[in-house]
Amino acid sequence: MADTRSDAQPDAQPDADDKTLLSLRCVQTMADGTLDDFRALVHPEAVNREALREPAASRGRGPAAFHATALWLRTAFADLRWELQDAVTEGDLVVLHTTMSGRHVGPFTVYGPDARPVQVFPPTGRSFSVLQTHWCRVKDGLLVEHWANRDDLGQAQQLGWAPPSPPYLLRMALATAAARRAARRDQGPGAPSPAG
Repeated sequence: MADTRSDAQPDAQPDADDKTLLSLRCVQTMADGTLDDFRALVHPEAVNREALREPAASRGRGPAAFHATALWLRTAFADLRWELQDAVTEGDLVVLHTTMSGRHVGPFTVYGPDARPVQVFPPTGRSFSVLQTHWCRVKDGLLVEHWANRDDLGQAQQLGWAPPSPPYLLRMALATAAARRAARRDQGPGAPSPAG
């Protein structure tokens, strides 16, 4: 196993370092990268296993889907940053232990299996800093798979989502209703109405 921490032994393989840097660049590109940046880092068939609760555009494969996830995050959070705490590479798998931070400046929308809004968290203006572990599979010098372990509860507590105050619950209900109406409008006439 190639350990890429700053105190790692000098026998770490250059290939492992390249995979670690590529994986870190993929995660950090979420903050401000363009579609072209993602094309340089992400395989055309790459899959983000965390996209289930994200917009429909994020659920596909390849650079465009990863870019869609980045745009979704940027809609809700300013000053996004991922700071590397530690990294380990074994074969084609890279594990990044990071701290994600940002500020909640726009609505954060969680989507259901049908890619329709199920919950909206209106902006609070608060900052957050949480630990995350990103698992990245690299093939032919590009990211081909991503999944993560995140401290979503810690983030929700720091942002005032949990436990929510009664006024914030009302703001959430109004924002969620507005997002659902907008989704129905975007479907056009004759489209089936979302359940719920």
